[in-house]
Amino acid sequence: MDSIVNASSKNKDLAQKTVYSILFSISFAHLLNDLIQAVIPSVYPILKANYNLSFSQIGLITFAFQLTASLFQPFVGYYTDKYPKPFSQIYGMLFSMLGVICIAYADNFYWILLAVMLIGTGSSVFHPESARISNMASGGKRGLAQSIFQVGGNFGTALGPLLVALIVVPNGQKYLLWFVIAAAIGLVIISKIAYWYRDNLIYKQQKKVVFADFQRLTKSKVKWAIVILLVVIFSKFFYSACLSTYYTFYVIDKFHLSIKEAQFHMFLYLIAYAAGTILGGPLGDKIGRKYVIWLSVFGAAPFALLLPYVNLFWTDVLMIVIGIIISSAFPAILVYAQELLPKKLGMVSGLFYGFAFGMGALGSAVLGKLADYTSIQFVYQVCSFLPLIGISCYFLPNLKKR
Repeated sequence: MDSIVNASSKNKDLAQKTVYSILFSISFAHLLNDLIQAVIPSVYPILKANYNLSFSQIGLITFAFQLTASLFQPFVGYYTDKYPKPFSQIYGMLFSMLGVICIAYADNFYWILLAVMLIGTGSSVFHPESARISNMASGGKRGLAQSIFQVGGNFGTALGPLLVALIVVPNGQKYLLWFVIAAAIGLVIISKIAYWYRDNLIYKQQKKVVFADFQRLTKSKVKWAIVILLVVIFSKFFYSACLSTYYTFYVIDKFHLSIKEAQFHMFLYLIAYAAGTILGGPLGDKIGRKYVIWLSVFGAAPFALLLPYVNLFWTDVLMIVIGIIISSAFPAILVYAQELLPKKLGMVSGLFYGFAFGMGALGSAVLGKLADYTSIQFVYQVCSFLPLIGISCYFLPNLKKR
């Protein structure tokens, strides 16, 4: 009986305080998950050369990956809102592990499609539940918790091209099997987190938790705010698809770099993207999420407009600035959406992650087709106008904490 009381007391403390050990653990798991995802665009130059793929096929590979990564997320979130599954992330990581093995042995376009769809399915299971765990461990510091969680994923995305350049490019496609180690470590960490998650769910079932009201908006205003956020995500992730999917091809084409050199330039951008994520959540907690969202998307516009017309040095500088500014938006967007719909955390997290990935998928497919018909440099000129859509954030209601 004493052990039950002690466990309940411990879980009560966990529910009320910011549990940094869980936040950093789920962030590291996010790093490993997104590291595996980052393998996909990082090996595009190798796959394109090995199997004579067109830019349209590269776009379709990204589309297949992002579609599976996005399509299932809202459904996973909706289901786990009603029936929480603490150990579901383990199955997601197993899908990702299988996808890595498949892409290492893939020898044609359709085999590559299957591999990326497996990794996308694993991602669709991982993100909604991870966002819920971050919220549960936040102790009320939701923006900070989301930034810690997001920055892990962004560092994983940044490390992907670097590790591919160091391990896979010199040795060949089969060396992608080294990334199975990342999936195995992820399984161990996720298993540990799952037990903490399960214990907190038990505590919540024992004591009914009342959600705090973060806003007093009418249903129509909530819907309008959600629509604006989705428009902002379209702008941000369509442009991000241009940067992340085709940046190596862009610098190779414009500045005549090797694949390995291009991967290092990609790494600079992705590290900057990760750094910006750290800023977005805490700034949203302090000054208001509306202002962070507005400045981070619309604020990138002048630098994006300059990017297609500068030399390699200034391309790196502008990519770092753009990465820092534009990446600060998503933690603020996600927490803002959670505060609009506080009783549907899994569904809203899945919706926004899914829509973000979906826009990345659509962007990659459309831009790949455009690159085939025009040029990769023309794609960057066209996409430089996308951050201007961020001006729509002006119409978001300013949510005030009670």
